[in-house]
Amino acid sequence: MKTSLSEQTTKEIIHRAISRSMSYSQFRELVSKLAVDNGTTGTEQTEEQKHFTVLNDKRMRRWDKTLKISEDVLSQLTEYQKKVYWLVITESWCGDSAPSLPVMNKIATYNDGIDMRVVLRSEEPKLMDAFLTNNKMSIPKLIMIDQGTLEVLGTWGPLPTTAAIMANDYKQKHGSLSPEFKEDLQQWFNGNKGQNILEDLQQLLTLK
Repeated sequence: MKTSLSEQTTKEIIHRAISRSMSYSQFRELVSKLAVDNGTTGTEQTEEQKHFTVLNDKRMRRWDKTLKISEDVLSQLTEYQKKVYWLVITESWCGDSAPSLPVMNKIATYNDGIDMRVVLRSEEPKLMDAFLTNNKMSIPKLIMIDQGTLEVLGTWGPLPTTAAIMANDYKQKHGSLSPEFKEDLQQWFNGNKGQNILEDLQQLLTLK
């Protein structure tokens, strides 16, 4: 969901964010360093966020190594011809980013037209405010942007379709997501092996 900013203002915010963004490899280096140094991104340096930064570093390292994309899907990915930015808003401690960003990066690796860039929510509040989900600053949030015009072509996040349904159903029954549910969700991500995220991102590219 976007706020009612003018198109020009949104493009200015996007342009500024892209100019300050990191590559995926730079983001991974940052998270790994923070994990070693017992640090975290964001304005709140809590022990919980430091713990999840360490956990995310391990999870993303595993996802980077084990994620597989079929030959059929790879052939479809190369058919996408537009030059786009995948501008992703996240933080080092964001648990939902651990399975999602490696999938995004893998896709971008196989299509030279996709330039994946990463920014921190705490450093780009105007960008986050322009791309809320149900009026909340939910991350990760992927914004697909035409490289030439900076027009927003689509968004994704914070969860893949199936996981979002699971989370919404749980919230309706219990009011909020418990630590136990969040752990169950991570187990679902592991079992799904990134396929639901991949399907969603294929749809974002209008390939499926």
